[in-house]
Amino acid sequence: MKFYKTIYILTICLSILALVACTDNQQKEMDLAGEWNFKIDALDVGEQDNWFNTTLNDVVKLPGSMAENGKGNDITVNTNWTGNMWNDSLWYKDPKMKKYRQKGNVKIPFWLQPVKDYKGAAWYQKTVVIPEDWNNQNINLHLERVHWESTVWVDDKKVGMQNTLATSHDYSLTDVLNPGEHTISIRVDNRINDIDVGKDAHSISDNTQSNWNGIVGDIKLSASPKLALGTIKLYPNVSNKTVKVVAQLNNSSNSKSAQLILQAKEKFVDGTVIQAQKKDIQITENKEVVLEYNMGDNPKLWDEFNPNLYEMQISLESDAGTDTKRINFGMRDFKAEGTIFKINERPIYLRGTLECAIFPKTGYPPTDVDSWKRIFKIIKAHGLNHMRFHSWCPPEAAFIAADEMGIYIQAEASAWLANLGDGNPVDKWLYKEGEAIINKYGNHPSFVMMTYGNEPSGRHHKAYLTDYVNHFKKFDDRRLYTSGAGYPYLDNMDYYNHRGPRIQGWNENLKSIINAKAPQTEFDWSTFIDKTPMPYVSHEMGQWCVYPNFKEMSKYTGVLKPKNFEIFKEILEENGMGKLADKFLLASGKLQTLCYKADIEAALRTKGMAGYQLLDLHDFPGQGTALVGVLDAFWDEKGYVSPEEFKAFSGKTVPLARLKQRTFKNTDTLSATIEIAHFGEEELKNTTPKWELTKSDGSLFSEGKLNTTDIPMGNGIELGTVNQSLNTITEVQKLTLNVSVNDFKNSWDIWVYPEEKPAIDSKIDFRVFSKLDAKTMAYLNNGGNVLLNITKGDIAPEYGGDIGIGFSSIFWNTSWTKEQKPHTLGILCNPEHPALANFPTEYHSNWQWWDAMSHSNAIIFDDMPDINPIVRVIDDWFKNRKTALIFEAKVGKGKLLFSGIDLHTNIDERLEAQQLLYSLKSYVASDAFNPETTIEIDQIKKLLKY
Repeated sequence: MKFYKTIYILTICLSILALVACTDNQQKEMDLAGEWNFKIDALDVGEQDNWFNTTLNDVVKLPGSMAENGKGNDITVNTNWTGNMWNDSLWYKDPKMKKYRQKGNVKIPFWLQPVKDYKGAAWYQKTVVIPEDWNNQNINLHLERVHWESTVWVDDKKVGMQNTLATSHDYSLTDVLNPGEHTISIRVDNRINDIDVGKDAHSISDNTQSNWNGIVGDIKLSASPKLALGTIKLYPNVSNKTVKVVAQLNNSSNSKSAQLILQAKEKFVDGTVIQAQKKDIQITENKEVVLEYNMGDNPKLWDEFNPNLYEMQISLESDAGTDTKRINFGMRDFKAEGTIFKINERPIYLRGTLECAIFPKTGYPPTDVDSWKRIFKIIKAHGLNHMRFHSWCPPEAAFIAADEMGIYIQAEASAWLANLGDGNPVDKWLYKEGEAIINKYGNHPSFVMMTYGNEPSGRHHKAYLTDYVNHFKKFDDRRLYTSGAGYPYLDNMDYYNHRGPRIQGWNENLKSIINAKAPQTEFDWSTFIDKTPMPYVSHEMGQWCVYPNFKEMSKYTGVLKPKNFEIFKEILEENGMGKLADKFLLASGKLQTLCYKADIEAALRTKGMAGYQLLDLHDFPGQGTALVGVLDAFWDEKGYVSPEEFKAFSGKTVPLARLKQRTFKNTDTLSATIEIAHFGEEELKNTTPKWELTKSDGSLFSEGKLNTTDIPMGNGIELGTVNQSLNTITEVQKLTLNVSVNDFKNSWDIWVYPEEKPAIDSKIDFRVFSKLDAKTMAYLNNGGNVLLNITKGDIAPEYGGDIGIGFSSIFWNTSWTKEQKPHTLGILCNPEHPALANFPTEYHSNWQWWDAMSHSNAIIFDDMPDINPIVRVIDDWFKNRKTALIFEAKVGKGKLLFSGIDLHTNIDERLEAQQLLYSLKSYVASDAFNPETTIEIDQIKKLLKY
């Protein structure tokens, strides 16, 4: 107790010293960060037992969460999670997960696991000393970020309750705080009570940030005059170079008059100070004052390339004292025009990613500007200029950082609802939440778009959202509004945020564009854009998975632990493949990047499209563990694609090529229409686009130039056509088409196969079979060399026949999608293996493997542990089965090359299959075909249905 008394006295002294340092004409503040008394109210008895009148017997540090302070419950199988389970609920009964449900070894696979969990009420308490010079002042308690519902008492007087998720909780304590010592008690409740924003809304869900209990950000008391400034809204008008200032004046004084003084200045060292304007005001009660401030002859405009900021200083002088606010703003005009967006009359294209409240170290979003600057710097390095905050709204620090770095923000009013508009309390709350967000963050130029939240549904949701959009368009017209992220379409929206333009959609399985249509780069989304009379932004595009990066596990040093990764790693090791983890990551990462490139380029090829929002540039750790990022949950690189490589197909200026195919005969002519999507700061004048075809070793095959031209802002801009005969190629090889426009470069791999292949000259007798029948087995037993390429569908279900194999990576994950196909993450092979000598490949999937993956079964070889496949299939991380496409073995007296790829059905129409068959036959016919492992014929037979 002596220790706490000493801390208490020091806190009082420091508070008094801080207040003495304040000048009379500045707002006075008392920082309440530090130790607070604390008590868990699990039984909900604190209010009825008057805990505000007692000294709470525990201590925590604020700002912070209960988990950060080590408070709460250990994780058990009975932990009450905030988040829907979908297929994740199988964890509770799956025999394979039994060991992870044991006390002392509880590990969940569906999201990051908090060190402590608590859903309910908790009390925070602090004693403060109000100085004498705060007498006759307005006193405000500011809690920047509370999760979620707060109720405040001063001594034994209840002040009120607030439950906004996105903005600060501010309590007027003027009537209950006079000079002297007082006790502030705050009850925080993080349960879903009468306001249900949806268990999966990222504003509250355990899927991402965790459903934490606590108070973070600034926690302070402040004093201001009785006649003071309230909400200030600044409405820049770029065309007439003015700013409309709408100031709320709050008067509880005897003052009848005041003077309002406005002055703007540029927000950098030695920035221009603009002439001040003054206005005398007569006031008897609260009122709103509207002024027009002249920004001078040449105000600097704000956009992604020139994030010029101003600070507006607004002072209200009266007999009650001087109250001053400083507000950052930017001169910008963001609008919809036809199907595109414009900023300050220049076309822009939104190249965005989501932020789903993913902060593994703290379990809640940062409230400091530097943390957000780091994130925005990373997304800009990857070519992006936009961030959507999925079903939540970030703290002000994110808007400040976005303002300074030129990032366009779509904020959302904290919800993801299935019963919107049904008359539940949340319907009214969402209006309050939306208005609070705009009143708090609406002056930030980066805040250009807004919606209620994510993917609404319900019998009345369209009518509700129609009214919601109308309300906010009238309430504040400084940004654009849509119905909901994802849907529905409403006539009164400013833009459409919809999931249509994707190469893989929910429940499309293997019927998606990327898995059902042969590789090409001609298609676009004009069918969506042409029938939509407003800007169309693709919703949650991508969702391409990669294998877990187990090396990142050491980064989880905070309140959320990667127990899901621990499960996946243990399963991999139990299946004898622990040493392959890094290779699985890199190979699947290359395929993931290829899928994102295809998705993004299709969007950029679409003339008149307004933008896309990726899900996601970084991993989403919840909803079954959705490893969809080329970056990890900490926004760090994983090692298989650099920011520069990603930016080449996602940046402000991207050369594009429309190719009908990716594989060619050497008798073909490569023909490509070259386009560009250019959304830079200025038009490109007198530009000569260049192209070249390079070989795998980097040497030049051919090159050329297109006509010199001026390139305006926009996309769908044709630059010319490349036509190149391939008849000089006599050996199979990969070429890369590179197109450069000034410093902007992009590339596409193609493969050229000779129409006439050299005869396989071999003294070794071999045969190709498509069935393991008596004839095949007899040939093997007699010492023959066999290439067995089965028909798709021949593998028994328990040995891989039920694995949905396609070309693309897994969409989202197999758990939360309830086993949507494909179930695999591409191939891993040794490109130097002689079986692939005539089928050029990297160690990972590329487009020349599309045909093989589309005509194959994965083969589970768990019962053949000594087999080292020539081509592996990377299984999903929940099962980690040993899966192969091609393997070899000694069988009886003979040798077998087993291909799970069908290389006989319709092969005359399958150029890649012809080449792969030739390569495998050449290997089987060579002296190099000498398998090391011996397996019994019965082991092969049981793989098959027949």
